[in-house]
Amino acid sequence: MLIIPAIDLKNRKCVRLRQGMEGTETVFHEDPILMANIWEKQGAKRLHIVDLDGAFLKHPVHQEIIVEIAKAVSIPVQVGGGIRTQRDIETYLKAGVSYIILGTLALEDEKRFKEICKQFPDRIILAIDVRNGKVAVEGWKKLTDKDAISLAKKAQELGVTAINYTDIFKDGTETGINMESIKVFLKEVDVPVYVAGGISSLKDIAQLLSFENKGLNGVIIGRAFYTGKINLKDAMRLVRRGHGRGTQL
Repeated sequence: MLIIPAIDLKNRKCVRLRQGMEGTETVFHEDPILMANIWEKQGAKRLHIVDLDGAFLKHPVHQEIIVEIAKAVSIPVQVGGGIRTQRDIETYLKAGVSYIILGTLALEDEKRFKEICKQFPDRIILAIDVRNGKVAVEGWKKLTDKDAISLAKKAQELGVTAINYTDIFKDGTETGINMESIKVFLKEVDVPVYVAGGISSLKDIAQLLSFENKGLNGVIIGRAFYTGKINLKDAMRLVRRGHGRGTQL
C-alpha cells in the first residue's frame, strides 16, 4: 500500500483547504518544487498534485510549476485539477507526469472520457470526490445527483486505470477516516483505489491496511503530514510491518 503525500497548489504555493472550500487555505510551503523534493528525499514513492486554482477555474493554472515538479523528481507523479483537453494531458505526460486525474469530464462527456482512457491506456485515474454519498465536481463546488459507486462502475467499463476516492466532509479536517464508506466502496469496485480525506494518525493507516488485499492500493495524505501529526517515514515503516505489499500501478 502506497503512502502518497499531497501537494495542493493555490497562488503558486503549497496549501491545504478545509473540506475543499475556497477561502479556507493554509499555506504550508512557499515553494512547491522544493516541497516535492523534500517528500522524495523522505522516501515517498509517489506524489499527488492538485492544481486547485485550475479545478476552480476549469483549466490548468499551475501547469508550468507542475511540469517543473515532474522534471525535478524521479518518482511517479499523478496530477489533477482543471484538466479538460487532450493537449493538457499530452503536455503533462511529455513532461514526465505518470498519471492524469480526471473528474468532471467523466460526468460531462462520457464518450470523450472513454476515448481518452483508450488513447492513454494505464494513465487515467478517475477522481471520485464524495459529499453525503453524491459526487461533487468543478473543484467540489457543484454537487451532482450521481452516486460514487455507480460512477465507479461506469468508469471501469470505460477503461479507467484506478480511482481516487475522497470524502470531502473529512478532507483537510484531520478528524479520522470514514471506514464504513470506504469498505462499501471497495466491495463494489474492481480497479485499484486510492483514498483520501481525514487521515490524521498512524492508527488510521493501520485500519486502512486491513483493506490492502481488497483493492486499496494507497492513501493520499495532506494536512496531517504538514502539521506533523503523521511522519512520512513512520507511516511507510508501519506499512512495511503490516499485511504485506498491495499491488501497485
